[in-house]
Amino acid sequence: MSGPPLLFDRTLHRRRLDRAARAYADADFLKVRAATDAVERLEAIMRSFPLAVDLGARDGTFARLLADSPARERVGALIEADLSAAMLANRPGPRVVVDEERLPFAPESLDLVVSTLALHWTNDLPGALVQIRRALKPDGLFMGAFFGGLTLTELRQALLQAEDEVTGGAGPRVSPFADAFDAAGLLQRAGFALPVSDVDRVTVRYSHPLKLLADLRAMGEANVLLDRPKRPLSRAVLARACEIYIERFAEADGRVPATFEIVTATGWAPHESQQKPLKPGSAKVRLADALHAVEHKAGDRAR
Repeated sequence: MSGPPLLFDRTLHRRRLDRAARAYADADFLKVRAATDAVERLEAIMRSFPLAVDLGARDGTFARLLADSPARERVGALIEADLSAAMLANRPGPRVVVDEERLPFAPESLDLVVSTLALHWTNDLPGALVQIRRALKPDGLFMGAFFGGLTLTELRQALLQAEDEVTGGAGPRVSPFADAFDAAGLLQRAGFALPVSDVDRVTVRYSHPLKLLADLRAMGEANVLLDRPKRPLSRAVLARACEIYIERFAEADGRVPATFEIVTATGWAPHESQQKPLKPGSAKVRLADALHAVEHKAGDRAR
């Protein structure tokens, strides 16, 4: 049987992360936002997680924020894991270089896995989620944040139009992203119980589109699609893309917005103690009675 389609050049992605490691903090505002949200969610969960993993830890943002949170006393050992060794360098604590597509953790060994803005670069996201679920102990928690479908919609539109105008054709320059419905469905497909997802839509305003491109490089989030155009953007295409971006999206003060969607999904490794849906026919009260409504047979509704 053939495996999942290969979408991303993982070797190139690692190199981009290695290159971004030294100055990652200069453009970590989205990572900080997602990690802050993860910590706040943990603060509301009154239970202990003796062994946790931060998958896609990058420069340790989640660990730093957790250290200043009351949730820290409920999280035991925290292992920071990342595809890039450079991202993990020069800080204390247990750290391990891992490929998110081939996790090394033993079955039912972890109590908590957190991943903020890293798993969207996996070729087989459902497979990665299955590996995470298997690594969790029963009733262990996964909390993941992914970039959602509207992320970089302005840049995507400007690049496609510019390249089509200048060269007569356009290739994919921005990665596809999942939406909130997909995220919950993916967790359910991977065997998680009680999956929930929601969206945080962030608009970042820039003085010029080139500032956005610089931030994406600093984050290690530049395009690594395997079927991306092999030729780099020409100056003519880039200049026209900036013109289109400004023409179509500039605000009254001349600044341009960039949309980012952060989809957060949580799910639990199945356990017998978890709440389960009632079996069909087991209800004690009819819905019509509870709503004080008049019941109609099928086909009797007024048209």
